Amino acid sequence: MLQAVGIVSEYNPFHNGHLYMLNQAKKETSADVSVAIMSGNWLQRGEPAAFDKWQRTRSALLNGVDLVVELPLFSAVQPSHLFSKGAVDLAIQMRCKWLAFGAEHPDMNYQRLIDNQPEDKNSFKRFDKPYASIFQDYLFSKTGIRLNQPNDVLGFGYANANFDAGSPLDLVPLQRMGSEHDDTQIELSASIASATAIRKAIKDHQESSIQKVAPRPTLDMIRNNQMMDWSDFWPFLRFELVENPVDKLHEIYQMTEGIEYRLKRAAIKANNFKEFLHLVKTKRYTYTRIQRLCVYVLLHAAARDMLLTGGYIRLLGFNSTGQKYLNQIKGELEWPLITKINDDVVADFIQMDFRGGMLTQMITGASQDFYRHPIIIE
Repeated sequence: MLQAVGIVSEYNPFHNGHLYMLNQAKKETSADVSVAIMSGNWLQRGEPAAFDKWQRTRSALLNGVDLVVELPLFSAVQPSHLFSKGAVDLAIQMRCKWLAFGAEHPDMNYQRLIDNQPEDKNSFKRFDKPYASIFQDYLFSKTGIRLNQPNDVLGFGYANANFDAGSPLDLVPLQRMGSEHDDTQIELSASIASATAIRKAIKDHQESSIQKVAPRPTLDMIRNNQMMDWSDFWPFLRFELVENPVDKLHEIYQMTEGIEYRLKRAAIKANNFKEFLHLVKTKRYTYTRIQRLCVYVLLHAAARDMLLTGGYIRLLGFNSTGQKYLNQIKGELEWPLITKINDDVVADFIQMDFRGGMLTQMITGASQDFYRHPIIIE
């Protein structure tokens, strides 16, 4: 009986830090199979993936991951607690025994944080700070635990979601190695760098520095494919914000407190996406929250599209070990396993993923859903 470790991932792109974590996850759990639960073409911080989900799936498989399933967009582009819940639910559906993840402080007492959450999370709504900061300050006052690092926050989200589900997963927090999550430079002597720094190096054509911090399949992916960022999608976003009336924008998911007026004014004035973000930014609205709102605008996403329960398993790729595991669990799956896309599948299951994929296809020309089948690595 094969046992699987789930790894929540974006692999944007897959680098040496991810390779270290994959190997550590297998080592600490003695798992037979690694299952990557990977965001598709749009990511948690409200950004387009630098490379599409198929390119990143192939890279992950060639780097040693056994099986890749897509975290649906309605979970992938969400605040941390909803992102974490979607990932945990999918790991449970995939019959994973463990869930491994990187953390700045892997020895953090998640249960203490879970037990000291406010009963009414709307009771301390303020407008001078982001909600996440207020929530973290509350937990610190109750527990003395400072929850303010990005991977720690997600780790708490996984622990909370797993607890709510009855704790079916064994959580395996792993010490995050190398540079900080948002470091923008690759150190000269480093063998591990942040994905942020690697993307910047790609943009600046610094191939020699990337060679030290990314494995061969990733380097091949970078050389052979176009990297995307928000600048590619800015004309589409600007059109949507300028063309749509504010009452239409108000219907977009998480469009609250009149932010639609600010978005529209900024879109008219700004010449590029970076300038647009600076014009919209407030104390309450972080860059990440604004970026997620922009994704929702591009996708015409309403609450009914994003606040979904239940789901499906979209298979992106596997190797021979992953195939054996699929054969083992397929009779136990509660959610439909999707390997082929047609109009009915789009309408019934993957509508948001399809919309996000069409946006990517508008940039790269490569179909993301129709005519695509799971990648098989022998």
